Order: sequence, then C-alpha cells, then structure tokens
Amino acid sequence: MENITTFKQRWGKEIKAFLNHRLGVIGLAGVVILVLIAIFAPLIAEPVSGYGAYEDKLLPPSSEHLFGTDDMGLDLFSQVIWGTRSSIKVGIIAVLLALVIGVPVGLLAGYFGRIFDTIGMGITDIFLTIPMLPLIIVIAAIAESNSINTVAFIIGIFSWPDIARITRSSTMKVCGMQYIEAARSLGIKTSKIIFKHVLLNASTPVFTNLTIVMASSIVSESSISFLGLGDPLAHSWGKILHNAYQSGAFGTAWWYSLFPSLAIIFFVISFNFLSMGIRDALNPKVSRE
Repeated sequence: MENITTFKQRWGKEIKAFLNHRLGVIGLAGVVILVLIAIFAPLIAEPVSGYGAYEDKLLPPSSEHLFGTDDMGLDLFSQVIWGTRSSIKVGIIAVLLALVIGVPVGLLAGYFGRIFDTIGMGITDIFLTIPMLPLIIVIAAIAESNSINTVAFIIGIFSWPDIARITRSSTMKVCGMQYIEAARSLGIKTSKIIFKHVLLNASTPVFTNLTIVMASSIVSESSISFLGLGDPLAHSWGKILHNAYQSGAFGTAWWYSLFPSLAIIFFVISFNFLSMGIRDALNPKVSRE
C-alpha cells in the first residue's frame, strides 16, 4: 500500500498532465496501434513470400487487395502490415543501443568532468561528424551482410551521441543541486549518489529523447532501404518504396508509394506527439495543453 501511495504522490500529477495533453494522448494511441499491429501481424495479414500472379500485377486498391498490389502481384496491405514489425524492431534495437552507450558516457562526463568529460565528449563529437551512409556501405562490404539487425545496429551507433549530450547536460544540472552536495558531505558512496540520486533525476529529458530516437530510426531505415542498402529479405516500408521506384511505378501506380509513405508518416508523427506529451507533462516550466 505504501508503494502505491508513493507512486501516486510522485507520478499522479504527471500522468494527469499527460492525459490532458491532446497531442500526447493521440501519439500514445498511435504507438499502441503500431505495437498491436506488429504483435498481431500474422492474424491481420498473410505473410508475403515468393511472387504473385501475373494477372494481379499493379492492381489498384479493392476489396480483395485493400492497398492494391505491387509490380510482382504481391499484396501491398500485407507488406505494409509486416513492415510494421521491421520498423518496431529497428527502433527498439536503436533505442537500446543508444541508451546503453549514451547514458553511461553522458553520466560520467557530467558527474566527474575533467578527463571523463574531455574523452567522452570528444568521442561523441567524432561520431557526430561521421556520415552514416558511407559507413553502412563499408560495413556491408566487409561483413557481407546488410540484414535488418546490421542496419538497426548502425542506426543505434549514430543515435547514442545525442543521448550522451542530453544526459551530460541534465547530469550537470542535477549535480549543482544542494541535495547532491549534502549527500557528498554525508559520505555516501559515489556509485549510490550517481545511480540513486543523479540518474533518476536526470532521466526525464533522456527518456523524452528516446521517443525521438525511435521516430528518427524509422526515417533512417527507410532512407537506407530506399537506396537499396537495406535487408533484401526483410519487410520494410523503405523497401516497398525502393521497389516502386525501381519498377517505374511511381508515376503510374499511385497506391504503390502512397501507403508505405503514409505508414512512415504515421509512425513518425505518433512518436513525436508522444515525445511532446511526455516532455510537457514532466516539465512544469512548459505550458501544457
């Protein structure tokens, strides 16, 4: 009962503020829909494999094919539905990688400063200056693999520097608080101060930015797949757009590029709206809707 009371006291106002944030709630609903589609994809649409019938080539949307068919006669609705799984997978891997690398780097740089700050932020700046696409080409050539996991890994590698910078900035603000100085003067272990006091209080902007990483990851993956550098065996919205461009159907079969594009837009808007709602609910200085 005490834990429930403590939870209500700490998060009750934030949850209420989030539920009053219209865009945040819309974003949350969109994210829930995407997750449910990814989980129940086998129940929503048939798996896509092989080639379709020639007579089904580039059919417009109908009751039989809700999103029409592609240049190989395959159902686009099934491809878009199964593409949701790939998008969620890429986003989760990228977020976890950005979290595992970025938070420790930013935390150490912000708390200890000096050499930790110099080295940590120096490495961060180096990663921020490396172009993504050329590196993907090099890694794919060396590893002879451009699987969806490889693409997600590279996106995560390029996502952690932003998390590191945000964590560092937030950590430095928290370290300037009086209760941190009091904890140090009482002789509390540094590890306990970092994980119990600093990290918990510095995590709000980090958590908010993770939803942005999720949104940007699908844009990156779609761009990579559109250029033909993605996983040829994975279902991807970017791959559908690549196939539409390669087949020359961009100008003739409007449905071929429309529906995967709408899926990407829906994904990005949902996570961006969710980020706005979380940010405004957790930050009392930001005006809430």
